[in-house]
Amino acid sequence: MSEVISFVIQAAPPPRLDKALGRDVPEDASLSRSRLAKLIEKGAVTVDSVVITDPRHRVTEGAQIAVTVEVAQDSHIVGEDIPLEVVFEDDDLIVVNKPSGMVVHPAPGTPGGTLVNALIHHCGDSLSGVGGMKRPGVVHRIDKETTGLLVAAKSDRAHHHLAAQFAAHTVERRYLAICYGVPDANDPRLRGIKGTSFEPGNILKVQTFLGRHKTDRQRQAVSFTTGRHAVTRSRILQPLGMPPCAALIECWLETGRTHQIRVHMAHCGHSLIGDPVYGGRRKLSPKAVGEQGVAAVSAFSRQALHAATLGFTHPVTDEFMEFEAALPDDMQGLLRDLGGEV
Repeated sequence: MSEVISFVIQAAPPPRLDKALGRDVPEDASLSRSRLAKLIEKGAVTVDSVVITDPRHRVTEGAQIAVTVEVAQDSHIVGEDIPLEVVFEDDDLIVVNKPSGMVVHPAPGTPGGTLVNALIHHCGDSLSGVGGMKRPGVVHRIDKETTGLLVAAKSDRAHHHLAAQFAAHTVERRYLAICYGVPDANDPRLRGIKGTSFEPGNILKVQTFLGRHKTDRQRQAVSFTTGRHAVTRSRILQPLGMPPCAALIECWLETGRTHQIRVHMAHCGHSLIGDPVYGGRRKLSPKAVGEQGVAAVSAFSRQALHAATLGFTHPVTDEFMEFEAALPDDMQGLLRDLGGEV
């Protein structure tokens, strides 16, 4: 099944057909410019009843446009009735607070039980279609065991707009983490590690390339010659222990690479407590955190990392929106056991 969307090019159109369509197509069609470009190339667009297949075709004011769009098909991914903590939802997007243990997107090793399965069930017919398919548009991911905020698009238009914001690194993302040691500017060891520096306010900056580990394809590794550029900043919120031997830190991303915070903090010697891949098991001093603190660290079975703040421009209203999610119970408990304040 298909539908025809008809409209007229308004005054002073952009020189290219795809840009003109992107500006003037009705909002309720929820068609991004990239989707429109594909429809043009497919022969699904007519200008004054003539099929045009060149996205660069020059169009003039008053031209009659008809776009034939296939009705969005149901996704091959099956919706599953999995509880979700919805922080915000409207016709174009949904923000959720993901729990630990949930994979974001189905993969060969995890075909079900994912956030996408849950979103397809939860959103139902409110998914207007992303790329011609009734599915949520996942524009960023957080690791399976990492908790916190994640936004997904419900329409093609929102998906394109949000993806562009992530690509331009304009999305505000701040994480809370509990790490071994205290990443302080007064530590001369940190200043001697390649790729690390400090900015005013005792802000640690780690700047490297990140890429696949040479021998373990499940891991990421720091490089200074190959890979993708990655920048992480962090600051101390609470030193933990007497004397301090751990810290609650806030991290924010200039780039968003796989495992970025985990790899960068491990690179500078402050791996996250509980991280099974990059952290290792360190023995904290009972004199510093007490036997309860030592036991809590030993028992913490995931990386102590939480996506606490997410801010972006709404793809339709152009309003800047920011959301916050409190530390999950397990990280609150770890923080208390280490003598910190929640």
